[in-house]
Amino acid sequence: MEPKLFVATKAFINNNEKILILKESDKYEDGTNTGKFDIPGGRVKPGQHFKESLMREIKEETGLDVEIKCSFHTDEWRPIIKGEQTQIIATFFECTTNSDKVILSKDHESFLWINPKEYKNYNLITNLCNAFEAYLNKWKP
Repeated sequence: MEPKLFVATKAFINNNEKILILKESDKYEDGTNTGKFDIPGGRVKPGQHFKESLMREIKEETGLDVEIKCSFHTDEWRPIIKGEQTQIIATFFECTTNSDKVILSKDHESFLWINPKEYKNYNLITNLCNAFEAYLNKWKP
């Protein structure tokens, strides 16, 4: 059977050189990574502009107002969600905010602002490793 295809946008939200990560709650209905850290973002709704979708997801998951900067990485992963094989293709964006006051949705149980160079010290979902490396490499000459 063919996997269900989703397009997603993900946000590396930068505040004072720290990146926001969110710990998935067991209350997340479509969750496949309970107890692991992810970054804000999610599926693009059909007909919705991808930046509008990213802003919606960030607001729902964190309560933050952000400025979307540039995209810096695209990746894909293939989780099983509710017993169904899926394929998610995601574009990662750098975003900035002037606030560190996060209001979590029920889908997440905690959050941290981390130094991106120390991402390996956290229990991140697997697909974020490539994205963090791309994020760190974007400043290298």
